[in-house]
Amino acid sequence: MQAVFQMLVPALIALIAVVALTRKVDVYDALIHGAGEGLGILIKIVPALIALLTAVYMLRASGALELVGQALAPVLSKLGIPVETVALLLVRPISGSAALGVGAELIASYGPDSLIGRTAAVMLGSTETTFYTIAVYFGAAGIVKTRYAVPAALCADLAGFIAAAWAVRVIFY
Repeated sequence: MQAVFQMLVPALIALIAVVALTRKVDVYDALIHGAGEGLGILIKIVPALIALLTAVYMLRASGALELVGQALAPVLSKLGIPVETVALLLVRPISGSAALGVGAELIASYGPDSLIGRTAAVMLGSTETTFYTIAVYFGAAGIVKTRYAVPAALCADLAGFIAAAWAVRVIFY
């Protein structure tokens, strides 16, 4: 089974090359164009990422995040969510980039094989950047009033956080 996974990426690259050849696509030009677009997106994302990470670090340094964690500790422990993931719980619905930064910090601090590291990783994969997603999709559709979409999406995020913590405990501990 592991051999199949090891061959998956090279096979996918070969398949893309064959499809590109049959469609007479200049792969190098497409790669350069895509990389340029990626850098443009990076330039747009970095200021928000820096601002959110700075806010998280300020909240953590001031002790406010610890106070929020202590206040939520009884509820989080009943839900099976590690208290150390409070920053991730607060940032994830707002910014995916900032959440990745917080998740990376949790994994670096506690280790990738720890309960907190694994829970943070699964939380990142099982929740959404709610406000960004709603803004993009509702903006594209021209919807101004979100009505129940935001509360419903935040409830779905909470369900994702709880399910992530539960799954990690069931599978790994």
